[in-house]
Amino acid sequence: MAFTLRQLQYFVAVAEQGSVTRAAQNLSISQSSVTEALKELENDLGVELFDRHPRGLSITHNGHQFLRHATKILSTVSDARTSFSGQTNEPGGTLNIGVTSLVAGYVLSDLLARYRRACPGVEVTAIEDNGGYLEHLLVGGELDVAVMVISNLRDRMALQAEILETSPYRLWLPLGHPLVSADIISVADITREPLIMLTIDEIEENTGKLLSALGARPHVAFRTRSVEAVRSLVATGAGVALLPDLVYRPWSLEGDRIESRDVSGSLPVVQVGMVWRKGSNLPQAARDFVGIAETMRSGRQR
Repeated sequence: MAFTLRQLQYFVAVAEQGSVTRAAQNLSISQSSVTEALKELENDLGVELFDRHPRGLSITHNGHQFLRHATKILSTVSDARTSFSGQTNEPGGTLNIGVTSLVAGYVLSDLLARYRRACPGVEVTAIEDNGGYLEHLLVGGELDVAVMVISNLRDRMALQAEILETSPYRLWLPLGHPLVSADIISVADITREPLIMLTIDEIEENTGKLLSALGARPHVAFRTRSVEAVRSLVATGAGVALLPDLVYRPWSLEGDRIESRDVSGSLPVVQVGMVWRKGSNLPQAARDFVGIAETMRSGRQR
């Protein structure tokens, strides 16, 4: 029997939540329905999508590969359902977007793909830069809208921001690291480990503030602007990383496993959102872009 869209929805929910219980709660269905759907999907595909263990579930390499296909299928179906909801006349015009480095590959790509399908007549230009410079361009009217990290938005008097996604920080560890099996991981545990530091957006600033608040100076083993480099370094045992869950993937490019664990205590969160100038009369192309982003946010929250 071929797999169903409902099975894909349940699979994606479990993969995103890391728990059948939380996925069932978000979907407002029973845990048994989710468990049965996963079992039927695995039987149909002939592979195990999750490893079962006492602490819950962890996605397998096959599951991680299938997740990309599943999300793409569900996205295409969603686009098909809404393809006739717009105006009859194809919109045109231009859209000037700004994006910060952390957001470019993890939020904007899917959002931009949906927008291009919905508004193929719009000419889109995008610029990637740091948050401060994008704020300058927004205030100056050189950008219509930016998709960026807004946790530390500076000019809140001149700019309007709307949250798309909130991502907590988690600890990345190589497979077999002693902390992987720890019941509780504290920030103090992290200060004793070599740290791989990501230096884009406000990540380094937030991580430094968090650790220095404990009176401990972190041992930074490596600084990089590349998330993929962080993955490879962590997976091969060069150190650990404290990063927002937004950019977590369980495998490095070389195919090595990366574990992710919660850390006790009050950790910062990264807020990703849309930003535009307050009081500006957004062109129709920008209003459509904001509307599609809001639809995506609503879909993730259901």
